[in-house]
Amino acid sequence: MIANDILYLASGSPRRRELLGQLGLHFERIHAEVDESVLPGEDGRAYVERLALAKADAGWAVVEGCGLPERALLAADTTVVLNGEIYGKPVDEADARRMLRAFSGSTHQAITAVAVRSAERHELMTSVTDVTFRVLSDAEIERYLDSGEAFDKAGAYGIQGKASVFVTRLDGSYTGVMGLPLYETATLLSRFGFVFP
Repeated sequence: MIANDILYLASGSPRRRELLGQLGLHFERIHAEVDESVLPGEDGRAYVERLALAKADAGWAVVEGCGLPERALLAADTTVVLNGEIYGKPVDEADARRMLRAFSGSTHQAITAVAVRSAERHELMTSVTDVTFRVLSDAEIERYLDSGEAFDKAGAYGIQGKASVFVTRLDGSYTGVMGLPLYETATLLSRFGFVFP
């Protein structure tokens, strides 16, 4: 039997913790490491879905290995895709600059997969959001890089922060771009007995 007043979260993302809090959920963080390398020929959707499921499995192995009580476990992964190229978290300032220049004046996709699992089953949903940036000047990019916001986020930007002024159009899930689409998350968790308004 799964306890439905608390869940395990296989993610260190402060944005995911904040968004789960908005749903009124209580959670315990589980540290789950997975190799986030992109496989040859893998597209953005397949990539995030594979990683979300791998993080859920790795987290569940920790739960079982530590003899923790059975509860639903949530994991997620987000990436950004432009013209078929996957943009993960930048490795350094030059990489972040390259990403922001690529997104300037164009539309990219922010893709987040959410996986929930228990001992018996996995459930998965994916959110794809089109995000359009206005043209960015070099000075704007440099100021954004100087803010420090770019460096722990897929695509080198946080829509909930200073980069919000870059976005001219968003078609899809705002919270999905942040890293945890709340509609999909609540839908999945409801299948494990959680109740939302």
